[in-house]
Amino acid sequence: MSEKITVSIIKADVGGWPGHALVHPELKIIARNELEKAKGKDIIDYYVTNCGDDLELVMTHRKGVDDEEIHALAWNTFLKATEKAKELKLYGAGQDLLSDAFSGNIKGMGPGVAEMEFTERKAEPIVTFFMDKTEPGAFNLPIYKMFADPFNTIGLVIDPSAIQGYRFEVWDIQEHKKVMMDCPEEMYSMLALIGAKSRYVIKRVYPREGGKLPLDEPVAAISTEKLYEIAGEYVGKDDPVALVRAQSGLPALGEVLEPFSFPHLVSGWMRGSHNGPLMPVSQCNAKCTRFDGPPRVVALGFQLANGRLVGPVDLFDDPGFDNSRQMAKDTADYMRRHGPFEPHRLPLADMEYTTLPKVLSKLKGRFEKIE
Repeated sequence: MSEKITVSIIKADVGGWPGHALVHPELKIIARNELEKAKGKDIIDYYVTNCGDDLELVMTHRKGVDDEEIHALAWNTFLKATEKAKELKLYGAGQDLLSDAFSGNIKGMGPGVAEMEFTERKAEPIVTFFMDKTEPGAFNLPIYKMFADPFNTIGLVIDPSAIQGYRFEVWDIQEHKKVMMDCPEEMYSMLALIGAKSRYVIKRVYPREGGKLPLDEPVAAISTEKLYEIAGEYVGKDDPVALVRAQSGLPALGEVLEPFSFPHLVSGWMRGSHNGPLMPVSQCNAKCTRFDGPPRVVALGFQLANGRLVGPVDLFDDPGFDNSRQMAKDTADYMRRHGPFEPHRLPLADMEYTTLPKVLSKLKGRFEKIE
């Protein structure tokens, strides 16, 4: 058993209320009850929340990442919440639970997972991010800006413990491969990859030589589970989550949040088939109702104290992000006016796992050769 602290976010859509808008309060009560039973045993502390229709579990413990007991706790919690969702006839009850039996690790079974194991510092601020109606690649731009863009993070220029940059772990989620890339030296090559956010996604960020932190302890982690890779058809976008550590040789809290002052375009939104702006919102506004969107991101901040979660602070509950929200609303208007046309609707390559192939199958045999 490790003496380091592990922070785990494990999330799943176990039923929407109504449609894809929210998590019903009774599901969150069930989750809190289940995690409370484990507090002081398998876990040190926990927090239960939601972003849109996704039930989010934040847990701290000393068992390391990919621990069977922690993943089983989350899985069984989702199962009990699913039972209530079915009783309430919530929409898509249990849709992220793609297996009937837990096999020791929740990865590949539907729920999203972001975990980090690290040595808790004298002061350890962490930010937990939750997104709804979008995909893991939606974190590529903000994570890049936090840890590699000096126009966002001035610490990369003026902080001697950050000026050496960071190492990025980038996954090819189609070929199931990964590559480690150092920034700033390999920034251009990395951008060539992560700009294609539906295929190449940032999974983790690590310190580099010259900083204050151990090189093998990540400073950011993002969920990269893609449901269409698991289920073979569209069963909901991936609605990713992320963990980011801040301050003392890392981006300051404001530098961690600053990328979301620009509501960049992400894939997802209605039926997982549209591009739209990512709107930073307070937790109470994390309900996606306009065309099942637009996509949302919530940021909850905690201080860690021997594994205890001190908080949260609702970090986007700030008028400083009002312009970003207004820009997102204006952009949503603009994109919606395209209706079923690209670039609002995703390109055909990204529509492969939606219901579009079923539409095309009805036209099979009707196409005639052009002479």
